[in-house]
Amino acid sequence: MFGHRPDSVSAAEGAQAAADGRVVIYWRKGCPFTKRLRLVLGKRGAKAVWVDIWADPDAAAFVRSVNDGNETVPTVVIDREAHTNPPPKQVVEALARRA
Repeated sequence: MFGHRPDSVSAAEGAQAAADGRVVIYWRKGCPFTKRLRLVLGKRGAKAVWVDIWADPDAAAFVRSVNDGNETVPTVVIDREAHTNPPPKQVVEALARRA
């Protein structure tokens, strides 16, 4: 799964997953910061919910709403709070808490 782009869900599914306390990663193709995060997460990344902001306008709108109008990715929702380009270690730790 993580040798290529992750499978993506809709913005609505991402919002529900975040409300349920899951780690949700908003991303887009070609982003080097997202690529770095995917590489660090490795197989652990499958535990997160991935939302492609270029595939769903509502996802892009959410990312803009938490990033001063910018489509900055990765934007990661951890414990129902959005984090802009967090350190990969923070995401690894969040996923580990949900194991």
